[in-house]
Amino acid sequence: MKTTLSVVSLTLALSTQAQAATFMDADWAKAACDAWNKSAELTGGLAGSAWAANNAGRGYKVIQLYRDKCGEASRVELQISDKDGKALCTYGGKVKSASLKPEVDYLMFATDEDWTCMGEGKFGCGAMGAMMTGKLNFKGPKGEAMGVMGPFDSFLLLTGKVAGDKAACP
Repeated sequence: MKTTLSVVSLTLALSTQAQAATFMDADWAKAACDAWNKSAELTGGLAGSAWAANNAGRGYKVIQLYRDKCGEASRVELQISDKDGKALCTYGGKVKSASLKPEVDYLMFATDEDWTCMGEGKFGCGAMGAMMTGKLNFKGPKGEAMGVMGPFDSFLLLTGKVAGDKAACP
């Protein structure tokens, strides 16, 4: 009985780990949100009028992400709020915002190869290089993004720090 219970427990644990480890699924987005909040570059560098307070009066900005091979229907969402002098990620998971406000929100997508390049911070894969070369497909307020290149670089590096398997789509 103990052996059967152990096998079932192990199977459930492995199944949960495998499910949580898919790059850019809802669990990955939650982990990315948690990682965002641990980054002084993101929470401090994007606070207030520098970035986070430009939220169309709804109290948060939206960043939606997806992988080219998985298609736009696989998007995940991060919501960033300007709170207590910090840009805090208040939600990470499945898409909640049916439509984006182009003057404040962001949609970013790339190939798995380019996400890897950006996440590792390789030459030409920083925020500016990725945008200029088309490695990062980007919709949103480009001028605003250009004004916060340092934190934007940190965000792209964060995509490589949050573990996720690219073998399957969410």
